[in-house]
Amino acid sequence: MSIVQARVPVVWRPQPRQAEFMSRPEPEALYGGAAGGGKSDALVIEALRQVHIPHYRALILRKTYPQLSDLVDKSQVYYHRAFPQAQYNATAHVWNFPSGAKIYFGSMQYTKDRTNYQGKAFDFIGFDELTHFEWEEYSYMMSRNRPTGPGTRVYMRATTNPGGIGHGWVKARFITPAPPGTPITEEYTVKLPDGTEQKLQRARVFIPSSIFDNPALLANDPGYLASLASMPEAEKQALLYGSWDSFSGQVFTEWRNDPARYEDQRWTHVIAPFTIEALADLPRVRLWLFQAVLGGVVRSGRGGAAVPHQGAVRLHRQAERGPAHRPVEQARRIREAEQNDPLLRGRVIHGIADPAIFDESRGESIAAMMERSPNFLRWSPGDNTRLAGKMQFHYRLNFDADGRPMFQVFNTCKHFIRTIPNLVYDESNVEDIDTRQEDHIYDECRYVLMENPISPPVRCAAPPMPDDPLNLHKRARFYRI
Repeated sequence: MSIVQARVPVVWRPQPRQAEFMSRPEPEALYGGAAGGGKSDALVIEALRQVHIPHYRALILRKTYPQLSDLVDKSQVYYHRAFPQAQYNATAHVWNFPSGAKIYFGSMQYTKDRTNYQGKAFDFIGFDELTHFEWEEYSYMMSRNRPTGPGTRVYMRATTNPGGIGHGWVKARFITPAPPGTPITEEYTVKLPDGTEQKLQRARVFIPSSIFDNPALLANDPGYLASLASMPEAEKQALLYGSWDSFSGQVFTEWRNDPARYEDQRWTHVIAPFTIEALADLPRVRLWLFQAVLGGVVRSGRGGAAVPHQGAVRLHRQAERGPAHRPVEQARRIREAEQNDPLLRGRVIHGIADPAIFDESRGESIAAMMERSPNFLRWSPGDNTRLAGKMQFHYRLNFDADGRPMFQVFNTCKHFIRTIPNLVYDESNVEDIDTRQEDHIYDECRYVLMENPISPPVRCAAPPMPDDPLNLHKRARFYRI
């Protein structure tokens, strides 16, 4: 028996980190981070695990069909070696195995393409380059991940490098909640038909990899490591070291979140909260998602030290995200929040809103609904000049020679901190951000910045006053967006 076993050819042998990824019991697992860790090989092989079961169905996804070619090529090598009688149908992009099992290769170029899989079931679903997908696409396929018959294991696996349109949600789901290799368990409550509630749990995990986990690649291509090391800094940090804080396509590369500097407020855009006093000369901005201090003098509250920062913005309060509301109900909530806020109560507030709320093509506009009694919320359309608004962000994120930026946010504004640094450029409109991302907070803040534009800052020990011929920064106005 040992002689027979010795004659069985080895089709593929995993590296230690690949083996760790493939042995995880969680329903969801993400593998990768840096380049060269053998991500695609592990995904293609993992799909083979249950092909001895006749009703087994697997699906491996890339964003577009042309991107599937490398995965299909790998399958041609490995699958034929492991199962010589297996056949690949190039028209249907499916492997047919002697048992009757099938492994499909598919794509989802547009979010609407997810409906192509409606009504179908797959025991195994694998995503290659997960950050190329949107959350709506991934979450929909979770509903397609179900047993095709008895005896199959139902689970999902994904591989990726940092960067891409899905960078933000992938990081929030797999990277931020727990250290690598630590299961992330969420609890859900389901109401049953009899009225009782049942608590359910679902776990996921992130397994990092890099070129250093793939000695075979280093041996076969010694120059690949040097190629990664010679890339621009953002790409090198992401692809060589697997950094999720610096990646190709990132819009606001200036962003810094350094907890060690929260107190002294230098060389960081995120700071510790402090009490903002109701100073008469301190203009404030009112936004529905957050409140900000704009321009003037910011009093730190620690020793009474005042920090002059003409044109600066400090985000200090952000509302919790909730369900969408009808315009009238939303107006009521905004009015109630303003009346209960000691910094805003009794003030005439100039509201800035997305120009879309003034659309009357389908009847009464949202702006008109909000202006009616008893809320009386009046709005003016924000300046939606997108590239100029983006540059206002860049100008304020820039640090001066003393390490002070003109835009800072309290560390309690979790969703701002989560979304802004993860914004990426649009591949078709390379100067603007990709609007398929979670960009509502960015848009709202952009409208306010465009109401109070500043000139490009100059790095120097004592920054000069910005070019402000209209005295915009001395106007103590309040903004609602």
